[in-house]
Amino acid sequence: MKKAIIYVLTFLALQFVLGGVIQGAWTIFAKDVDKAMMLIVSTAVANIVAIILFLCLKWAEVSPTYIRTRPWGALLWCAVAACGAVIPSVWFQEQMPELPNIVEEELSGILLSRWGYLAVGILAPLGEELVFRGAVLRSLLGWTQNHWGAIALSALFFALFHANPAQMPHAFLIGLLLGWLYYRTRSIAPGVIYHLVNNSIAYVMYNLYPDPDMRLIDLFGTQRTVAAAVLFSLFILLPALYQLNLRLRKAQ
Repeated sequence: MKKAIIYVLTFLALQFVLGGVIQGAWTIFAKDVDKAMMLIVSTAVANIVAIILFLCLKWAEVSPTYIRTRPWGALLWCAVAACGAVIPSVWFQEQMPELPNIVEEELSGILLSRWGYLAVGILAPLGEELVFRGAVLRSLLGWTQNHWGAIALSALFFALFHANPAQMPHAFLIGLLLGWLYYRTRSIAPGVIYHLVNNSIAYVMYNLYPDPDMRLIDLFGTQRTVAAAVLFSLFILLPALYQLNLRLRKAQ
């Protein structure tokens, strides 16, 4: 548990310290202060440094062993599951009391930038999976024999890390699934694929429909169509989870 907390706090410190340094230097030396680009660069740098630090200190391990088993079917079903989970997750969140979106302006600036995809769609999945599954969850699984307890705790850390109440329910649910993917394979590869597809969908949808207050009924028109969309998505998600349950296994 102690190691897991240290890993989370280290990742948080990198985000704040490097972000502060980069944004401070940007403000001093740049003629035009592009807040969105500052956030993109600071987020990207923090994730790159975290990846290097966690690998060099051996807090997380990356091995080609799992990929050598050629788990292409399992990885494909990870991508399918990510596609199927989007609408049900949004619907579930809409049923909850509205939570404050304290980083709405900053997140909007990142998602509306073409360079934002590098930070959100590629580096964030790599860095966060390495830290929260490859280091935090790996440590928690060695700390307790209750693997679902370890997965839930790592998902809670993952949700709290986002530091935005509006994102936390989705982050927690996704964290549970990402934790299960890691537990079954002991590899971050399935989680990276799922996380990358999830974030890519969020990036594309935000650029197509940039109104942060848009709800599913605004997109689909009627409650009946929303229900049909949720049901259709479940017909994608549930078979994908079934296939993953059959296909996910540790590399021998």
